[in-house]
Amino acid sequence: MPSVTEAAVMAQHFGAEGITVHPRPDERHIRYSDVRELRPLVHTEFNIEGYPSPDFIDLVLELRPEQVTLVPDPPGVLTSNAGWDTLRHAAFLTEVVARFKTEGIRTSVFIGTEPELIRAAAQTGADRIELYTEEYAISFAVDPAKAVAPFAAAAMVANEAGLGINAGHDLNLQNLRYFARNVPQLLEVSIGHALVSDCIYYGMAATVGMYLGQLRD
Repeated sequence: MPSVTEAAVMAQHFGAEGITVHPRPDERHIRYSDVRELRPLVHTEFNIEGYPSPDFIDLVLELRPEQVTLVPDPPGVLTSNAGWDTLRHAAFLTEVVARFKTEGIRTSVFIGTEPELIRAAAQTGADRIELYTEEYAISFAVDPAKAVAPFAAAAMVANEAGLGINAGHDLNLQNLRYFARNVPQLLEVSIGHALVSDCIYYGMAATVGMYLGQLRD
């Protein structure tokens, strides 16, 4: 308790348009067995994110989610705290992206707002980027316009490079609407900690509806 599978089923029932999981090597947040149990229950969109270790790659190829998001958090890293250096890791990412795309799995790369790294992400063959939004969330309370500006500019670069735009990390009911309104061509956001925390106060049905409202207004 609580049940990961029941939570996913209920979230979809209440309107969530996708389920994201991030199995880490030590399985401290979600286990590989959870991901396998979720696959037949996710009828919206399944996004598996994580570091592309051999075990992770095998899991994704086995389950064939609609999307895989590559995150640079190898074993020993506490949490996702940076985007890929797509110049330094260009060859590695290109190889991994090609494996997933050959199997028809849409591939996204977790990344910051640096234009040169976004353009390099496109060169790997990735379909999308996921903008790492912790910096936005930290700066939002001080100056929302200044906080969102680098992300709006990054989205423009991504669009020009032919990349779809996702976002995630520290987005919540206070900062999500402003981000969505000011980042052009935003396709999806992944929200975990804040949504689950808000469920404690508002319940899952209301919370999912509140987040959808932030994106649809």
